[in-house]
Amino acid sequence: MKLNAFARYAWGVLIYNLAVILWGAYVRATGSGAGCGSHWPLCNGEVVPRAPQLETIIEFTHRATSGIALLLVVGLLIWAFKAYPQAHIVRRGAVLSLIFIITEALVGAGLVLFEWVAGNESVARAFSMAIHLVNTLLLLAALTLTAWWASGGRPLRLSGQGLPGRVLALAFAGVLLVAVTGALIALGDTLLPTKAPGEELSPLLAALKRLRPVHPLIAMVVGLYLLFAAGYLSAQRPGVASRRLARTLTALFFVQLGAGALNVALMVPVWMQLVHLFLADLVWIALVLLAAVVLAENTTALETPEPTLALARASEGQ
Repeated sequence: MKLNAFARYAWGVLIYNLAVILWGAYVRATGSGAGCGSHWPLCNGEVVPRAPQLETIIEFTHRATSGIALLLVVGLLIWAFKAYPQAHIVRRGAVLSLIFIITEALVGAGLVLFEWVAGNESVARAFSMAIHLVNTLLLLAALTLTAWWASGGRPLRLSGQGLPGRVLALAFAGVLLVAVTGALIALGDTLLPTKAPGEELSPLLAALKRLRPVHPLIAMVVGLYLLFAAGYLSAQRPGVASRRLARTLTALFFVQLGAGALNVALMVPVWMQLVHLFLADLVWIALVLLAAVVLAENTTALETPEPTLALARASEGQ
């Protein structure tokens, strides 16, 4: 199946935003969130910082790449409205993508302006990080669906889906729970090393330390449920797409499980945190695509857009 130019652009915007998200995690993991001070959108009061420190370079790079991501999504919206008729599902996906990338920028600005970055140990920072993470996943979902629909995927039908719909809803809730607890654990991994041995922990850090052993258990339970959901959904809505995406989701679960164990064994180095996050994002995207197939209008077996086939084949070869 040959993709049109807009579909290729949409998949490219998704991939670029994945890279921006990973760089944002690098900013957090290296404690560089205050690299531009409490200024936004300026960096230390300047448009382009002069003689910047390393932390400033890291944070400024993230802001610059995030700005480019916003412009790319604006381009996605404009192109969608030019290329597709009124009320077309691709237009709706592009609108949602723009909404979520704007809220993503606003949440990021709030983190800086309220100084919930670097060594800040407030409970408000933890809540803001959870909100930031959920919004990021919603942005990825919107971009994924826009690219999918532009590649020939059918619109969703949410009503009257019965048990498959409920199975998917629980799967999404579970993945969000794992993602949020994982983000909080990552925050603890950033803040805890700054404490001297024997130093009293803040209420937030004490809570995050207690959460650490709980996160792998939640991830395991949700992962096992995803295995069940993938098998059940591919059986209930059989077809090339659902079968391949179910296999992709299953493969990614096992790879992510191994990455999580390795992350702990290596004492959570920054590079491994980024790998872990990248795999988590791929699990989310695979689940979104599986839902797009299972909940598609007037179909039980869909042809798979080429990028999705490539993702599935790559995972099967691991």
